[in-house]
Amino acid sequence: MKKYSAIPTPCYVLESERLEKNAKILEIVRQQSGAKVLLALKGYAFWREFGILRQKLNGCCASGLYEAKLAFEEFGGRESQKEICVYSPAFKEAEMSAILPLATSIIFNSFYQYATYKDRILDKNKQLENLGLSPIKMGLRINPLYSEVTPAIYNPCSKVSRLGITPSGFEKGVKEHGLEGVSGLHFHTHCEQNADALCRTLEHVEKHFKPYLENMAWVNFGGGHHITRSDYDVNLLIQTIKDFKERYHNIEVILEPGEAIGWQCGFLIASVIDIVKNDQEIAILDASFSAHMPDCLEMPYRPSILKVSIENDEELIEVEKGENQGAFSYFLGGPTCLAGDFMGSFSFDTPLKRGDKIVFQDMLHYTIVKNNSFNGVPLPSLARLDQQGFKILKNFSYEDYKNRN
Repeated sequence: MKKYSAIPTPCYVLESERLEKNAKILEIVRQQSGAKVLLALKGYAFWREFGILRQKLNGCCASGLYEAKLAFEEFGGRESQKEICVYSPAFKEAEMSAILPLATSIIFNSFYQYATYKDRILDKNKQLENLGLSPIKMGLRINPLYSEVTPAIYNPCSKVSRLGITPSGFEKGVKEHGLEGVSGLHFHTHCEQNADALCRTLEHVEKHFKPYLENMAWVNFGGGHHITRSDYDVNLLIQTIKDFKERYHNIEVILEPGEAIGWQCGFLIASVIDIVKNDQEIAILDASFSAHMPDCLEMPYRPSILKVSIENDEELIEVEKGENQGAFSYFLGGPTCLAGDFMGSFSFDTPLKRGDKIVFQDMLHYTIVKNNSFNGVPLPSLARLDQQGFKILKNFSYEDYKNRN
């Protein structure tokens, strides 16, 4: 059976069964721990395939107005019994006016922002109460001064971090502004981490903020919990949440996975357009590392890939062997003019040919939400692969590039 060879490139392909598997794991966490689980749109926003996620999750968390609108339109809001939790390092006046009809909770990054918008939210809540609808919950993001995240670009508790209120800043803010209407706290200190990191983090959260937690109705543990990864300790996560709830009067706990939802549930497929030589063989693809897989360069990390060739009308799939481990080595580069649009050396047991395809594994989270059309390079199509076969869901055109500028 030919899985890859007929797919037009470049193309992001969602494997529906894998997404469903992830959704079921998160549903188990939700049911057994009593926590609410929200989809973090900043990590996974493939809204054309939200169906299974709507069934299994409690709603979405948004990083601003546009994500809140997407959540409302494609996932549902309070009237659908879904949560839309909105956090931003700083809200603008016009944004807040548009967010108020959408959000079920709003989290502020500073006491200044809280004080600026508090009365507007309290007024909005009176309107919602008159309509018999649930109020907007107000929260504050805290910085427990502890995170195990590397590299520093992803560490929200690094020195001079703009994300969250430090313990001393929180104490000062309470004295100046009080906590009227604030019902919850939020921290986000994780990135691709296991449940043991959460256990150690909670020690610092409670050390600095326990007196406030005791008077809150909810706490948001943020994202970065790699719940669907094969070695993740799901049982430890569930027990940790249950223990925390027991310590704090059955406080509501919220999780915001993004990467864990899109983890290992799709790929980006590219074609080898040309092979040139400059000290080493260099394959030029129709997919760009900098434009279509920016996390590979930002993190940085080396993606797992497959080589797909056709011989005698048969699809031959080969797993890449690692740098200089196979008989034939190639630098893989993209089609842009950026000299650094490449990811180093990859090797195979058989030669790479023009027309072969390269499958970059695990490319559904953070790639689609971050990609760009630098150099006028077309955005990859969006597609689904399931038991019924392959289907293109969205193609991008020149107009998409033009309208960005």
